[in-house]
Amino acid sequence: MMKKRLVLPLLAWVCALVFFGACSKGDPQSAGTAKLDLRLTDAPGAFDALYLDVQQVEFHTDEAGWTTVDLLVPGVYDLLEYRNGVDTLLCTAELPAGRLSQVRFILGENNSIVVDGMEHPLDVPSGQQSGLKFNIHQELMPNGAYTMWTDFDAARSIVETGNGSYKLKPVIRVFTELTDGRIRGMVEPMEANPIVYAINEADTASAIPNADGFFMFSGLPEGTYTVVAEPDEASGLAVYEKPGVPVTFGIVSDIGTITLVPSSEEE
Repeated sequence: MMKKRLVLPLLAWVCALVFFGACSKGDPQSAGTAKLDLRLTDAPGAFDALYLDVQQVEFHTDEAGWTTVDLLVPGVYDLLEYRNGVDTLLCTAELPAGRLSQVRFILGENNSIVVDGMEHPLDVPSGQQSGLKFNIHQELMPNGAYTMWTDFDAARSIVETGNGSYKLKPVIRVFTELTDGRIRGMVEPMEANPIVYAINEADTASAIPNADGFFMFSGLPEGTYTVVAEPDEASGLAVYEKPGVPVTFGIVSDIGTITLVPSSEEE
């Protein structure tokens, strides 16, 4: 009887060691997964359209390497449609919890740009092979849910070559709900073709307002900005400046309506 009493606790103790030892060796299932929605938005450029043929997205995590995810709607996207707070959902991914380091867009062959009503092929070096790759450095927590935006800066991403062709050298910002500073407002009159800028010591962001005058900056770092509305020179209207606009993550700074006035009134 004494031996039986000793053997049973000993077996239970050995089983517990085996169980916890297996967990401590990094069972891939114990790390869990996280859900990620990847959305596409754009900082504007002075073009009629910018078409990218996006076919797949790949995510690189330290735990699993590259994971390929199909798009909800693969095909051609006009980046200039996704500005002033407008975006579109590219894909939803289930990824291993841990460090997400890179994202890569795999492109098709139907990439082009429209300038002054003329469509031109857009050269995208390595777009079909190695893809457009950019760094993220985001920690994904087990059972977490994340929304991430890729913001193409169209104006900085297009290079016009000497022979009149165009090449894509992508400038991309990535931000999440936790790093999304926003400024919005209205500007009038739109007949002046104004461009609006948000300027701080580190960077300058630009926005081309909608036809009704609405504009929005998204993904701004926290800080204090000067908002500048610059009309077309031929309009005879003065440049508008509003300093001291605060940007805080999670809060939209609404600056109201900017009314551009003639240069003579400004003086």
